[in-house]
Amino acid sequence: MKLVLDAKAKLGEGAIWHPTEKKLYWVDIEAAELHFYDPATKKDTRYPVVGKVGTVVPVKGGGVLLAVQNSIYKMNTGTGKLTLVMQPVNDALVRFNDGKADPVGRFWVGTMAYDTKAGAAALYCMDKDKSFHQVINNITISNGIAWSSDKKTMYYVDTPTLAVQAFDYEERTGRISNGRIAFRMPASMEGSPDGMTIDAEDKLWIALWGGSAILRADPATGEVLARVEVPALNVTSLAFGGSNLKTLYITTAREWLTPEQLEQHPNSGGIFCFKPCVQGVPVNFYTGDL
Repeated sequence: MKLVLDAKAKLGEGAIWHPTEKKLYWVDIEAAELHFYDPATKKDTRYPVVGKVGTVVPVKGGGVLLAVQNSIYKMNTGTGKLTLVMQPVNDALVRFNDGKADPVGRFWVGTMAYDTKAGAAALYCMDKDKSFHQVINNITISNGIAWSSDKKTMYYVDTPTLAVQAFDYEERTGRISNGRIAFRMPASMEGSPDGMTIDAEDKLWIALWGGSAILRADPATGEVLARVEVPALNVTSLAFGGSNLKTLYITTAREWLTPEQLEQHPNSGGIFCFKPCVQGVPVNFYTGDL
């Protein structure tokens, strides 16, 4: 496990690898910033955003979608200019959190209450025609999301459940059904599931908030295949990147740590990397109208 950027992020999140730019995109939610990290130059570029930015998704044709507080924006990544796409959530007590594009190019994004009130959040989908609809309600902290290589299963994390749900996923319509538990955190293991990605063998990689680790899990059996320690208490998201998608980049958080915890984990808020013995899969782009 290597520290690649001592970012001291308040709440680093939303890691994705941009395949043509060969950069790691990530957000600092609490600092209201979008970051681009270039491993070749070791340069990290930051753009201010208008509020707490939960996630970033690349757009086919250029730019990115950002879920910011209760609105969706498009950013020109060359200039940093923001354009409001829509403000679909009217509840001022919640904000957007994690999200990704699905294999067809729809934008999925969930919410959480600022006070993490149980059941106050939801998972939404913005289709390619910009229609926006709620998919799951009664969520508490909407987090990691991923799709299987055959495009028939969607995996999803509501953090306080300490589990990963699986849903049958219909590629043509985006409908999900038949929710069930694919993986449950072992009682003996510390931490709560946060961000998530999937590898080329259809195994899940899960960041553990409060667990100082990432996990590799088999959603078919519910088995923990590997646990890799991260030198930060709150591990938030992860994404395969680099040459042939063989490097796993990991974001962490620094906010809310006590002086004692910071002394124990001084690189909290940094970006780390690790080379597992498996490749990742390319990020999905949003391919709809804007």
